Amino acid sequence: MVRLRSRRLTGGMAEQRQHQQQHILVLGGTGTTGRRVAARLRALGHTVRIGSRTGEPVRFDWTDQATWDPALDGIDAVYVVPHEGARLTRPFLALAEKAGVRRAVLLSGRGVDVADYMADDNPSAITHIDGDAAIRETGLEWTVVRPSWFAQNFSEGFFTDSVRGGELALAAADGLVPFVDAEDIADVVVAALTEDGHHGRTYELSGPRLLTFAEAAGAISAASGRPLRYVPLAPEEFTAGLVAAGMPEQDAGWFADMLSPVRRGIEAHLSEGVREALGREPRDFTVFAAEAAESGAWK
Repeated sequence: MVRLRSRRLTGGMAEQRQHQQQHILVLGGTGTTGRRVAARLRALGHTVRIGSRTGEPVRFDWTDQATWDPALDGIDAVYVVPHEGARLTRPFLALAEKAGVRRAVLLSGRGVDVADYMADDNPSAITHIDGDAAIRETGLEWTVVRPSWFAQNFSEGFFTDSVRGGELALAAADGLVPFVDAEDIADVVVAALTEDGHHGRTYELSGPRLLTFAEAAGAISAASGRPLRYVPLAPEEFTAGLVAAGMPEQDAGWFADMLSPVRRGIEAHLSEGVREALGREPRDFTVFAAEAAESGAWK
């Protein structure tokens, strides 16, 4: 039986630190998890700096290291959403530590410690493996979150247009995925940024049950009232379709490779990270689908 950790701290000093206002930098602050994290932090009374190329009052650009120092000035904690395809997390964390940042939470990925999870030259694998290792070597109070596939990929990510078109054609066979809600990811990240007790923890995040893409499509169809069918493709057929639609061949191959763990059954397991970090159950995919439909995501 799993022992659940409560989010509520006891003791005066712990309570004081938990609620003390911090200056927090949120990289990817306009993205799927970043904007949810930023909104929660502001609601708790923290000062949030959005790390983006259009950020105000200072901008942050992963590819322009001259923007890193100004973005880190006066920051107590940082949520790091890596720049995929490059080994930039390591030098950024070193600079953050030098700048006096105390705490960091890294968005990593499932499978970074699993041999042959993805191809060695896959940009996502390169970024997450190096960044995941780098944060552990710092003197920061670090936490790593490793989510499974986002449920929001269907409503605000790269599956959205397919959902609206009524057909989800992927090289995932009948593989099972424990889709995790970005709302849960954000809750875990905020807890790790603002509470004690998460230092040195790696939270593997998943939803509460395993679904095939066909079952996910059925849940979305039921919630939205829109027909949606899942069509399993061979990897070669999937890649050829992406190339025909204008995607570079190498990128198409990497996309197919990202689906490989699903196709091979490696992704078909649940994780306890949401319960460990928050002391509650993760949100079910049907809750996500109902809320996305209500918001008009697929209209």
